[in-house]
Amino acid sequence: MPLPAIASVHLEVLAEGLRQVFDELCVDQPVTMVSGDENEVTALMEGRLNMLIEKGTLWGQLVNLVVRGKESISFDGSHLEKRPDLCFYLTDRRQRFPLVAEAKILDATASKTLKLYCKEGIRRFVKGEYAWSNREAFMVGYVRDGSSIDTHLRPFLSEAIGYGSADYLVEELPVHSGSGVCELAHTRHGRDFLYGDQLPSSSPGAIAIWHLWLSKT
Repeated sequence: MPLPAIASVHLEVLAEGLRQVFDELCVDQPVTMVSGDENEVTALMEGRLNMLIEKGTLWGQLVNLVVRGKESISFDGSHLEKRPDLCFYLTDRRQRFPLVAEAKILDATASKTLKLYCKEGIRRFVKGEYAWSNREAFMVGYVRDGSSIDTHLRPFLSEAIGYGSADYLVEELPVHSGSGVCELAHTRHGRDFLYGDQLPSSSPGAIAIWHLWLSKT
């Protein structure tokens, strides 16, 4: 542990699949996508992502199965029923350790704030509650208030660096990725927990969090 890193190009393909499905659902299920809660939106995403696997696309070459709310445990077993929003079981990875995505609505008018996105999203990866076996994870933002990574996430994490927050351990601010078709960037965060034997060599190292922010166009 941790597992080998997933190639950036593969993560970009996964992000593009998520964007494609989100855009399709905005057409097919506009009411839920605009006003539904996180569970409702993510349930629609899960079903459509699994349909995408069956279409013989590049997505299907990378992903065996997508599962919503799969029960998992934290790195030390202190949390036994953690349920990340989406787990991607990849074709060339151990099925015991899926790629994890946490999804949050971003809508300040409904108290779905960036602070909540970070506290109940990024922090869970930093503290080893989610994706403790991996070197990367996804955060998916369902954006309803016009927020962007550059105008909202970057300043928030810059401020966290300034006051030395132990919650986020920011090592790298957002770096944009992909073709620019969707708003995709990755950040890097330290992790201060150790695996079972508690030796310095048991550190999981930093985690790259890929932020995909999706909005109805």
